[in-house]
Amino acid sequence: MAPPLVAAALLHDVGHLLQDLGEDAAERGVDGHHEALGARFLAARFGDEVVRPVALHVAAKRYLCATRPEYAAGLSAASHLSLALQGGAMNTAEAERFAGQQHADAALALRRWDDAAKVVGLLTPGLDHFLPVVQRCATEPVRS
Repeated sequence: MAPPLVAAALLHDVGHLLQDLGEDAAERGVDGHHEALGARFLAARFGDEVVRPVALHVAAKRYLCATRPEYAAGLSAASHLSLALQGGAMNTAEAERFAGQQHADAALALRRWDDAAKVVGLLTPGLDHFLPVVQRCATEPVRS
């Protein structure tokens, strides 16, 4: 796995932490566009190989729902709710535009990893394992 994509996967939902919308925003019909907020925040410290997959990870979900019916069928109820707020599955023209973008493949990989990580009790390495990867990808030193 390329270090920038690992960093993007770790940081892709940072926009949720920057919002003041609460845990139930989707249930209230609010899409906070966390992907754009997170990408803007990360752009101050990371390059496009980290920032663009973060910016595109919601579009990647919409693309996968449009092109892989089994993907859409496997989404949780919460993901279906957020998908509707995010514009639903892409139409053909949107899917073609998405697929032609630089970093689309990275965003699709990030999306699949995010989905695969939603397993209660899944054991993963701790922050100490990943922090050096994130630091190597930063354009400025990360101070701890």
